[in-house]
Amino acid sequence: MSLDLMNIARTGVLASQSQLAITSNNIANANTAGYNRQVVSQSALDSQRMGNDFYGAGTYVSDVKRVYNDYATRELRIGSTAVSESQTTFGKMSELDQLFSQIGKAVPQGLNDFFASMNALADIPNDLGLRGSMLTSANQLANSVNQMQSHLDSQMTQTNDQIAAVTDRINEISNELGSINRELMKSQGQDMQLLDKQDALILELSEYASVNVVPLESGAKSVMLGGSIMLVSGEMSMQMGTVQGDPYPNELQITAQSGNKSMIVDASKLGGQLGALVNYRDETLIPSQMELGQFALGVSDAFNQAQAQGFDLNGQVGANIFTDINDPSMQIGRVGALSSNTGTANLSVNIDDVGNLTGSSYELKFTAPSTYELKDAASGNITPLTLNGTKLEGADGFSINIDAGTLASGDTFEIRPTSGAASSISVEMTDPKGIAAAGSKITADAANTGNSQVSLVSIDDRTAANFPVTGSELTFEIDPAATPPTFEVFDAAGTSLGAAAPYTPPNISAHGFTFEIDSTATTAQKFTFDLSFAEGDNTNLVNMAKLNEAKLMNGGKTTLTDVFENTTVNVGSKTKSAEMSMGSAEAIYNQAYTRVQSVSGVNLDEEAANLMRFQQSYQASARIMTTANEIFNTLFSSLR
Repeated sequence: MSLDLMNIARTGVLASQSQLAITSNNIANANTAGYNRQVVSQSALDSQRMGNDFYGAGTYVSDVKRVYNDYATRELRIGSTAVSESQTTFGKMSELDQLFSQIGKAVPQGLNDFFASMNALADIPNDLGLRGSMLTSANQLANSVNQMQSHLDSQMTQTNDQIAAVTDRINEISNELGSINRELMKSQGQDMQLLDKQDALILELSEYASVNVVPLESGAKSVMLGGSIMLVSGEMSMQMGTVQGDPYPNELQITAQSGNKSMIVDASKLGGQLGALVNYRDETLIPSQMELGQFALGVSDAFNQAQAQGFDLNGQVGANIFTDINDPSMQIGRVGALSSNTGTANLSVNIDDVGNLTGSSYELKFTAPSTYELKDAASGNITPLTLNGTKLEGADGFSINIDAGTLASGDTFEIRPTSGAASSISVEMTDPKGIAAAGSKITADAANTGNSQVSLVSIDDRTAANFPVTGSELTFEIDPAATPPTFEVFDAAGTSLGAAAPYTPPNISAHGFTFEIDSTATTAQKFTFDLSFAEGDNTNLVNMAKLNEAKLMNGGKTTLTDVFENTTVNVGSKTKSAEMSMGSAEAIYNQAYTRVQSVSGVNLDEEAANLMRFQQSYQASARIMTTANEIFNTLFSSLR
């Protein structure tokens, strides 16, 4: 019987020793990230029969396992994805908000200073010093727009670098998970330290993208990103990467390996940091750049057109102050051809009416034999375009030219009419005398159909016979529908100065000046010209200063300043929304984390109590061994 006591005590000591070891390990790893509490399952040994009775034979450790709740862990991963996505979005939006509110304030301030310099010059229009100040203000305005675009370009570069860094880390995790799976297959999923490391890596992975985990019987886990990309399959690790954007190279696209091929991934649906970065770039940063370009085009077009309505100090028609809206430098980036196109067409975009631009991007798709569809990326509206010669017409304020080659059915292009303008706008005028302060008077006849416009091109000779001045105005009767088109000139008394003469559209040159007519009228149109000039005249400059309050943009709904301010307000609104979303996501994540910790985390108070309990159990079992040994010795002594 003493021998049985010895065995029972030995099993008790060993079991208590195991309990103490696991408890000590729990305490030691109480602050280890990703550690799951371990517990010992202890069972009784089979009883032994002695005579008619059964006696217990002791205890043994039947299992050592992690305290793990798959459902709670899955909820934690979902919460981790959401909070990481919201934090990344808020971080990027905060950077952009600060950029617009701090550095960006120089843009509307520059425009205000430009208008202030106009008002000052309007008082003394022939003052060369004030004219120089106006050109200086124009340069400051252009530089502030250039600087703002440069900062937005830096945001683009930084965001792309972050996207590349995240994909690199995902690949590292993929390789580590493949190696862990290989080791777990050897132990049939019994190595708890490897299981903890596996869970920690998957939890980190869930920060970068949404994760779906598929447990395998071997103890390994397959991992999918976004529900569609198999990143880890057993011990096989897949890879992700980045390639140049299509059609715009500086907008990185994300790839995923599928067999021996790589496929483009719609990263906006991945969630986590990766999805947040791509969504920020595509839905906020790029639209902000295009809206800044819309502002730049508005400034350039408004003041260049105003210049063309007046005379400079030399009596000539005012030249451009800013870069022309259709200058080659301003057209960079307006068209992007997809690499999948099979046609040979080269396209360009010409701005026809800045006031009708929306600041949006479009998708142009050609379907044989003659269907051209333009889809607005913001609204989803599809507009059919009409091919007139080599020009596609019918878009919002712009037309698309087929400069060379031909389109094949299915060819697709991304059209960004305002792209590149903010980085290219500059002041072309260098001579202060070129500011057109004096005004010209061109009056359309009330009977005109309303779809005809004229604009001065040049003053060729103010000494020419019948040059129109106040009191000796000239009226041009133009018939654009005649074959060929003709014009006839009448003096102030209504007397014809000659028979109707043909002209080659769009320019007409006569009596010392040249003007351009844009008309689709089918009847004769009349315009009266008074091209008087005086150095002290400020008529055109006053009209130019009124552009400050003129609603020139977005179909006559907003001013130039409004275009920029609306972008600023939109960025601020998105930032506030992102902050609120982050707060909600963090609350949900904290709940999930608390739930996991309540199940799998180490409670030091509980472990301390266990430590004392198992210590006492160990001591009691050891005492049984001592008692058994004393009984055994007493028995031997009695037989001597």
